Amino acid sequence: MSSDDERDEKELDITSSEVVTKYKSAAEIVNKALLGVLAECKPKAKIVDICEKGDSFIKEQAGSMYKNVKKKIDRGVAFPTCVSVNNTVGHFSPLASDETVLEEGDMVKIDMGCHIDGFIALVAHTHVIQEGPITGRKADVIAAANTAAEVALRLVRPGKKNHAVTEAIQKVAEAYDCKIVEGVISHQMKQNVIDGSKSFLSVSTPETRVDDAEFEENEVYAIDIVASTGDGKPKLLDEKQTTIYKKDAAVNYQLKMKASRFIFSEIKEKFPHMPFTARSLEEKRARLGLVECVNHGHLQPYPVLYEKPGDFVAQIKFTVLLMPNGSDRITSHTLQELQPTKTIDDPEIKGWLALGIKKKKGGGKKKKAKKAGETSTEAEPMEASTSAQE
Repeated sequence: MSSDDERDEKELDITSSEVVTKYKSAAEIVNKALLGVLAECKPKAKIVDICEKGDSFIKEQAGSMYKNVKKKIDRGVAFPTCVSVNNTVGHFSPLASDETVLEEGDMVKIDMGCHIDGFIALVAHTHVIQEGPITGRKADVIAAANTAAEVALRLVRPGKKNHAVTEAIQKVAEAYDCKIVEGVISHQMKQNVIDGSKSFLSVSTPETRVDDAEFEENEVYAIDIVASTGDGKPKLLDEKQTTIYKKDAAVNYQLKMKASRFIFSEIKEKFPHMPFTARSLEEKRARLGLVECVNHGHLQPYPVLYEKPGDFVAQIKFTVLLMPNGSDRITSHTLQELQPTKTIDDPEIKGWLALGIKKKKGGGKKKKAKKAGETSTEAEPMEASTSAQE
């Protein structure tokens, strides 16, 4: 076996500087894509057009990288652009025929991802279409999601246990009189693996369980926090709205319909590892073929779920590398000014927010970091996020 083959056999992780560069390149692209999508979020803008623009930007930017390498490097969209509004929990990335538009005052959740050579950077951000500060329950739920994300960033660190993060983020949501949405799982990511076996739940329920795990150095996580002003138990209203799927490599069922076999061979070729949108497939055949593929487990659907009308749902998702010198959050975006109705008084939550993200190099700087962490929960919730784009 040649040394090149041996390198291919070995699982690549962030102990390799080349791998870190690929994660950061993917992150830079998706952070820029998020900026572009936010600029498109205006009253009367069609959601499908915004989703298309987000995906096109990622494909174009990723496609211009690593063009001149000997071995072809797969790169592009790691998670299709979703624009989910108000009480929609997520995964809304409609087909071309959909006429849904944004309106003034809508709370918009943008969720998207990019990968370079299978190394994935995911981000989700919540934005309200209005001028001036966000107030009332909209501000509460965004602050709840963001503060929970800040706490998770500090607790997802080597030596800590996954269940401790689940308990902490629920406590944060309660402080804002909000609920963390059930069924949302934050996963470890590896090359070509968006949902690794190590994970933690946002909410522990009898129906959903994950194995106990301890975070370790050189791991990568997508931390996904979804908070709601409702009861946090979303429902599926219309299966036809599901447009995002991921191939399950473990299933071997022989498809019966010609349309299913055609569409599945297209999926295997174009999207062997990453989730994709049905918009990317030949649409008439896709509608016929996808049903059989889903029914027999070849595809895992990402359903569009809803809280009750009048509820607001906020999402913050970021990618973090657990580096030897501390946590490196590589995707994020600064929030609008928030004026929540609640403030954080709980000493335990304040203690979590005061934890440093990087390991101390020397004396003197730790106290400043603590204060920044504490104030960042309200007036400027994403103050720490500027470092993610350096």
